[in-house]
Amino acid sequence: SPSNNPLSPRKLDVLRLLLEGLPNKTIASRLSLSENTIKVHIAGIYAELNVHNRVQAVLRARQLGLN
Repeated sequence: SPSNNPLSPRKLDVLRLLLEGLPNKTIASRLSLSENTIKVHIAGIYAELNVHNRVQAVLRARQLGLN
């Protein structure tokens, strides 16, 4: 449910592409954002999910049913 989802719609877009295993450059291209913006979003995702890397973010997202 939205109430236990800490992520903004844009961060969710980034997370879904992370779940596909795409590199930052590809995510940036898909979302028409700069690679730096993607890095900022990913840092925010990690902070909000309390994880430190992509693997943990993917596992946490699946636990939360965000995929």
